[in-house]
Amino acid sequence: MSENKDMQDENLDINENLNEKNQAEKPENSEIMPSNEDLLAQEKDRYIRLFAEFENYKKRTSKEKMDFFQYANQDLMVSMLDVLDDFERAMKEIQKNGNEADLKGVELIYNKLKNKLEDKGLKTISVQPGDDFNVDIHEAITQIPAPSEELKGKVVDVIETGYQLADRVIRFAKVVTGN
Repeated sequence: MSENKDMQDENLDINENLNEKNQAEKPENSEIMPSNEDLLAQEKDRYIRLFAEFENYKKRTSKEKMDFFQYANQDLMVSMLDVLDDFERAMKEIQKNGNEADLKGVELIYNKLKNKLEDKGLKTISVQPGDDFNVDIHEAITQIPAPSEELKGKVVDVIETGYQLADRVIRFAKVVTGN
């Protein structure tokens, strides 16, 4: 019996040592291993951020696609501006010569072309002598002495018409300013 008691005492000592080691290791493990609630919160935060990032990506690509469709024909529009300029010059020359029939025919074709381009989003930038010079829509070709005090720093003459496609300037109005 005493042998059994010694064995039991020895087993108790071993168990106590193991329990002490396990308890000593538990606080270290609990500090290293996050709880399930912490893991859930981290994953939820990660999910929310990923979802928001994806929504921003969808909005950005949608906007890029709309811009592409809106400005896809910009090169064609720019190349057609020369044709509009030629029509305007032709109409001025025909008016000087006084042939009404020719002028009517050229005006009809000019208006038809201009209306088709306007249907596709082309807008004329309206500039009149006396308007304030605006660097966002005007390009100053030269400066001349202002014919009057009111025209200092303003548009004196319009050399070439400017155009916009939707809200984007595709050709600045070329103007002469007074100094």
